[in-house]
Amino acid sequence: MALGVSLLLPAAPAAAHNSLTGSDPRDGARIAEAPAKIELRFLAKADPNTTKITVTGPDNVAALDGAPTFSGSRVSVPFKPGPAGLYIVGYRLASSDGHPVSGEVRFTLTTGTPAEAPTGTANPTGPASAVPPSTGTGPTSAAPGPAGTGSPTAAVPAAKESDEAGGRGWLWALGGVLLLAALAAGLLLRRRSAGR
Repeated sequence: MALGVSLLLPAAPAAAHNSLTGSDPRDGARIAEAPAKIELRFLAKADPNTTKITVTGPDNVAALDGAPTFSGSRVSVPFKPGPAGLYIVGYRLASSDGHPVSGEVRFTLTTGTPAEAPTGTANPTGPASAVPPSTGTGPTSAAPGPAGTGSPTAAVPAAKESDEAGGRGWLWALGGVLLLAALAAGLLLRRRSAGR
């Protein structure tokens, strides 16, 4: 009997020391779809007064979407997903033996978040319709731009170019006239000198 008691005594403190037994998502998991909540499972019941849970995503941005809920040895935290990347769930709680227990669970979200989809869904109706019109308007304005809207803008440079070309043309014409006049004068002088 004494042997039985001595065998049970070491087990009592061990049982009093709480520890993490599992999680969802599990530690090291790579998931494509973000869960609505993160669940941590402990060896013993977690005390809401001494339990602290944190969830951070890429760039240390908080990814909690509310307070944790406690159900016996399970603690659930509403998850607010951000961009794809590494998420760290940190926990700290007190065991019944008074020793604090802390640790973390890491998982990777491989795709964009469904949480953005709702926002995007509400906005997509607006933005989505805004995007097609904009896109339509963009190409339409882009098409008219070269012809209509672009013409005024292009007309200015074109006018400048034609003015410059016209100015150069006059210079060439004047130069040609002067050259012809010089040649004609030269021919007249030769004829006169030849006639004498």
